[in-house]
Amino acid sequence: RADTIMGVTFCAVAPEHPLAAHAAKTNPTLKAFIEECKSGGTTEAELATQEKKGVPTGLFVAHPLTGLPVEVWVGNYVLIGYGDGAVMGVPAHDERDFAFALKYGIEIKQVVLVDGEHFDYHQWHDWYADKQRGVTINSDNFSGLSYKDAVAAVAHALAQKGLGELKTTWRLRDWGVSRQRYWGTPIPIIHCDEHGAVPVPEKDLPVVLPADCVPDGSGNPLHKHEGFHAGVTCPVCGKAARRETDTMDTFVDSSWYFMRYCDPKNADAMVAEGADYWMPMDQYIGGIEHAILHLLYARFWTKVMRDLGLVKVDEPFTKLLTQGMVLNHIYSRRTAKGGKDYFWPHDVEHVLGDDGKIIGAKLKNEATSGDGLLPVGTPIDYEGVGTMSKSKNNGVDPQDLIEKYGADTARLYTMFTAPPEATLEWNDAAVEGSYRFLRRVWNFGVKLSAMDMGAATASVASASSLKDVEFGKEAKTLRLEIHTVLKQVDYDYQRMQYNTVVSGAMKMINALEDFKALECAGAQVALIEGFGILLRCLYPATPHVAHSLWSQLGYAGHLGDLLDAPWPQVDPDALVQDEIELMLQVNGKLRGSIHVPAQADKAEIERIALASEAFIAQAAGAAPKRVIVVPGRLVNVVV
Repeated sequence: RADTIMGVTFCAVAPEHPLAAHAAKTNPTLKAFIEECKSGGTTEAELATQEKKGVPTGLFVAHPLTGLPVEVWVGNYVLIGYGDGAVMGVPAHDERDFAFALKYGIEIKQVVLVDGEHFDYHQWHDWYADKQRGVTINSDNFSGLSYKDAVAAVAHALAQKGLGELKTTWRLRDWGVSRQRYWGTPIPIIHCDEHGAVPVPEKDLPVVLPADCVPDGSGNPLHKHEGFHAGVTCPVCGKAARRETDTMDTFVDSSWYFMRYCDPKNADAMVAEGADYWMPMDQYIGGIEHAILHLLYARFWTKVMRDLGLVKVDEPFTKLLTQGMVLNHIYSRRTAKGGKDYFWPHDVEHVLGDDGKIIGAKLKNEATSGDGLLPVGTPIDYEGVGTMSKSKNNGVDPQDLIEKYGADTARLYTMFTAPPEATLEWNDAAVEGSYRFLRRVWNFGVKLSAMDMGAATASVASASSLKDVEFGKEAKTLRLEIHTVLKQVDYDYQRMQYNTVVSGAMKMINALEDFKALECAGAQVALIEGFGILLRCLYPATPHVAHSLWSQLGYAGHLGDLLDAPWPQVDPDALVQDEIELMLQVNGKLRGSIHVPAQADKAEIERIALASEAFIAQAAGAAPKRVIVVPGRLVNVVV
């Protein structure tokens, strides 16, 4: 993270690094430590679970921007095969470096600030590594910059010194496909004492998992299932052998299942003509964790199947939408034995500072922890906002929302509260707003159903029928509003901006509720048409409410069931305005507005402007010297 380079307080190199070997020649403690590291694991997965250890080398390197000396350590968590086998230690903004610095008393220098958050030099909080909200501080000329701006500025400064440049580094991790569990795909291998691992003969494939296996938490149940092992012999020598009990990672299945969906009934091939017709897939939607893992595996598997001649596509997906993560508050407490307990948000209340910002938390309900039952009022740590996780007890059970508000409210809130690709901070209170909106839609539908709308509903069944309807001024205005919003909603659905789709639905219900001219020509048709458009726009978000109202109001008899009803089309005639509003200025200052025929020429607009009450009042009898007309926007009269 180049944006944190001014927070470097140490440098760590891998045990195999040349600097480590050089320092070890005169440092017996360091030499012993390097030998100890050789006996440990060397993969990322192994290093992630190891205790982070280090020994100073006695060597120093110069900070590339300040020139100040930075001490070099050998760390058991640094990989020689990753980058240059050396990493800059920024303990204030990297969780691993933070723990390392605390352990060895290394300076921690904060160089990123998030507004409203308090930095604790003795405890790590997730916001320390926040790239989205963070702004650089304590960084000399680089202070006050966002993440991207700081990276660009540091890269430029290093390039000016000939010490570095922006570069994207790619690397592939090994994919371990075996798991010691029951529910993955069986690995078709038989273990023989004489011949080792032997593939199951093709005639005996597929290996099928037993259906009566019950995982009880005591290890892989396949080890103990006699039927799974019964009668297994080595395909080479025929002697008694053991079946492989590891199963493949479920990613092996999910990496190509979409191909199989294209040929679900083909019993002769993995995939065939169906995949040729349907693939590549038009749209892939997944969380960021899927974009990293599943998407990578799916692309790999597709290329394997391509090389085997099974499919003809190079890439499985045409478009990608990486949906944002859902965030919630995190509360924890260290136990007497050093463990960490997490608490549900509904058991906690915030402790606020004088400025109204959260500075801590305490229990408002009794809670069980590693130290036993904790009473009400027990102080606990507030870790800020982070990704919802079962392990951190900060998830929200949708069932609770469904029972209180209904499934449609839960769906609508999730779609409305943020763009689909943005992170979403959960807010129980905000759900109430989505519920109130749906109540308004429901109440308006009930109001319409109490009116005799049969003839009006029949008129909206086809565009040709609508052309025969005479609409009064107010009805035309309503149709203009509804179809203008529909045009935007249709566009937003195509680009998957569901939050603005819901905003559009809210504009529609506002227009429908505000319509009071029930006696004007075409009023009922405009209302029933507009509400039918609203229901179809809402249907993907709130299918239950929309379907119920659609049926109650009789749309189904003319347009079919809502599931099969045609998507509403923008009526070009509805967008044609008979009259438009122009802002009226006198000597460049806004003094009101005028309404003119949509097709009025400049002379007609001038005449209406000069005859308006707003101009007459401002001019006070003075003759106009000049009239400036900006088509479609305003009229400015100079007196």
